[in-house]
This record gives sequence, structure tokens and C-alpha cells, in this order.
Amino acid sequence: MTTSTPPQLVPAASATAKRSPRSLREAWIALAGLSAVFLFEMLDNSILNVALPTIGRDLDATTTSLQWVTGAYSVVFGGLMLAFGALADRFGRRRVMLIGLVLLGVASLATAFVSTSGELIAVRALMGVAAAMTTPGSIALAFRLFTTDALRVRAMTLVSTVGLVGLAIGPTAGGFVLAVAPWQVLLLVNVPIAALAFVGIRTGIARDEPAELHRDPIDVIGAVLGTVTIVLALVAPSLFVNEGAGSWAPWLAVVAAVAAAVSFVSRERSARHPLIDLKLIALPLVSSGLAYKAATGLAVAGLGYFVTLQLQLDWGWPPALASIGMLPQVIVLIGAGPFVNRFVEKVGYDAAAWLSSIAVVVGLAVFAVLGSYGYVWVAIALALVAAAIRVNGVIAGMNVLRGLPENRTSIGSALVDTASEVATGVAIAIAGTVITGLFVGDFAAGHWSTVQTGQFHAAVLVGGLALTAIAATLVAWGIVRARRSSPAPAPAGAGA
Repeated sequence: MTTSTPPQLVPAASATAKRSPRSLREAWIALAGLSAVFLFEMLDNSILNVALPTIGRDLDATTTSLQWVTGAYSVVFGGLMLAFGALADRFGRRRVMLIGLVLLGVASLATAFVSTSGELIAVRALMGVAAAMTTPGSIALAFRLFTTDALRVRAMTLVSTVGLVGLAIGPTAGGFVLAVAPWQVLLLVNVPIAALAFVGIRTGIARDEPAELHRDPIDVIGAVLGTVTIVLALVAPSLFVNEGAGSWAPWLAVVAAVAAAVSFVSRERSARHPLIDLKLIALPLVSSGLAYKAATGLAVAGLGYFVTLQLQLDWGWPPALASIGMLPQVIVLIGAGPFVNRFVEKVGYDAAAWLSSIAVVVGLAVFAVLGSYGYVWVAIALALVAAAIRVNGVIAGMNVLRGLPENRTSIGSALVDTASEVATGVAIAIAGTVITGLFVGDFAAGHWSTVQTGQFHAAVLVGGLALTAIAATLVAWGIVRARRSSPAPAPAGAGA
């Protein structure tokens, strides 16, 4: 058996340096296109969720079908990111992204002709393929567009801010649209977004230089095993929540996922040209960044799951008031954008990564221990986690890309997104399983007895502390790994 040797870390080619923009203003066309891509990812599910009851009535869809309207997108998106990341590094990041944007536009247009829930699920799966082709590339291309880390942070902060605005306004905007238009409009809006992104990227980003791509054969077996592993890892949490820990189905999915993961690792260690060189993942900056990103994904999903249930079922808040209760998170996510660059420039990249990751753990712990004692503690937890992911969402991902060879940046971006997606699934599985194990009775009915309320509070404490412990372990591992990397240069300011 042979294993491939990681490509050497080399500086960007001189041709790339010559065409590199010297400010964000010079690259506004490209950044507009990349921001549109990230806007699609953040806006898509959030704007559609509010329409699920309407879709159910219009298409006479079952509860399971409605679940797969959103689930098909997430599972396909998460499962295919690694495969398309590898293809992008091999055949061209810009090319794969443009093809994905065309697919997104076509799939979105197909929404106008949907007449059954099965057809809508198929359309959503195609959108998941498009997202897998485009989303990881948006961060990789934003990173590669500039040659200085200071401008890279600014660019990635700008792109993520646009996406987070979409995430924040999605449900509200969707509600207004449904008041005056059919639900199909919510997906047809992707067509102009895809068109804007296509024009911006095709006009503002040059073709990949041959020297910036690799010419290794694609590891098809590794791609299949990796996709199967991730799909099973994303399906298993839903099975735990829907079927319960007492059912055989979720445990079968877990066993199959573990078996697929073992087979994938074995394949990558023995393949001459692996899909992912495991030696690259073991690099300090890469492994630390992935650990930070996984901890963040775990916290965001777990906190969001528990808080939503607590506000509506425990405290009896109506949905409108509960959405207002999430405002601390929305305000921090949007408002913290201008401060991210200053914070990073002040403390440095490595410190920004571990400080924000620790804030994630603290936010989870605050909610787990104190969240049942009043909304103020919930608000503090939401604000802490939001502030942390505002920094970590940019820095952890950028550290992964900084630690990789230049011809592996797309697979690096895909690894970052995959780590977050899988961590999200794990968090929901843990939260749902703990509630199922500790709560007796009809959980969704509300109007709980005193005993049931105590059971829910116990589930929040146990589940929240479990998530906190896992997140803390990931962060500690990330800090240890980051200390083994060479010190990063102090960030230098750059004009926008």
C-alpha cells in the first residue's frame, strides 16, 4: 500500500499576486457574486420553513414529506460537499461554481411546475447539489481572491455578513411574501440571486491558473464512501428525534455510518491519490480550525433547538413572541460585523479563533445551568454564542485554508462546512434523545404538569451540559493543535 505525500506549501504564483485586488473596492464585482452565493445558502431554508404549512395544504403533503422538503436539501448538500470540493480543486473552482449556479437557476425555475410533494423534494435535492457545488467555493474563492490575510478576513466577513442578513430576515420576508403571492415565489427568488452570482463571478474572478490546480485522478471510491458516511451521519439524528432511541432504525444508521467512516479512512490511507490526504487534516492549523468549527456548529444547533422549545412549550410564548425572543442572536450576528476585523487585528488570528471558541462553550454553559431561571440568561447565552460564531465563522475557516496547500483550498472549505453540518446533526440528536429519555408524556402538547416541567428542565441541564462538555473538548483539542503550528504573522491593516 502507498500513501500520498502532502503537496508542499508554496506561496501564491506571481501571476496571481499581480492580478490580486489591493482593496475590497477593487474587487466589488467578485465580492457581490460571492455574497450572492452565500445569501442563497443562508436564505434558502430559513425563508422556506415559514411556508411549510402552506405547502402541506397546497400539495396535500404528509408530515414526513414536509420534513424531507427541507431534509432532502440538507442531506444532499452535506453529503456532496467533499466530492465537489475535490472536483473543484481538480477541474477549477470558478468552473464548478458557475455550473452549480446554472443548476440552481434551472432547479429554482422548475418550482413553478411542481404539483406534488415528491416533485418538490426532487427539486430541493437538485438545489442541494447546486449548494454543494457553490457554497464551499464561495469561501475558497474569497480567500484566494486576495494575497494578504487582512484583506481575506475583510472579504470573508463581508460575504458572511450578507448571508447572515438573509438568515435573519428570511422568515419575516417569507411571511410577507406569502400574504400576497404563492409559496413558489419563495424558491423562484433564487433565480435572480443565481444570475447575480453568475455575472459577478464570471466577470470579477479570473479562471484558475493550471498551476493552482492539481492533476491527481479523482478518488471515486473515496468520494462514494465519504458521501455515504456523511449522509448517514446526517440522517441518523433525524431518526433519533422522530423514531426515538428505543427504535432500531437510528442505531442501524449509526452502525452503518461508523462502518462507512472506517471504510473511508482505510481507503484514504491506502489510495495512491486519495480524495482527502489525511496527513493534510492532521496539520495543526487545519485540525484546530475544524475542531473550532465543529464546536461552533454544535453550540448553534443545540442552543437553537433547546431555546425554541423552552420559549414556546415551557414558557408558553406564541411563535411571534418567540421569534422576538431570538432577537439578541440576530442583532449580534448582524451588528458585530464591523467589529470583527478590529478584534482580529487587535488579538491576531490564532487568539481570535480560540477566544471565540471559548465564548461558544461559555454561552452553552450559561444556558444549560441558568437558562431555566429567566429570559435574561437565555438572552446572554444567545448573544455570547452569536458573537462567537461571528468571529469563528470567518477565522476558523480561514485558518484551515491558511494551513493547506493552495491547490487544496476547495476541499478545505468543504471540510469546514461538513464539520459544521455533521456537528449540527449530532447536537440535535443529543438534545432530542435526552428529552425523549427524561420527559414522560405528550411533549408537543404543551400545558405541562409541574412534574413534566421539571423533567424538561432536567433535560435542558443534562443535554446542555453534555453539549458543553463535547464543545469544550473540541475547543481544548483545537487549542492544543494550534499551539503546534508556527506562529501566524500579526495582521496588518488594509484599506477597503
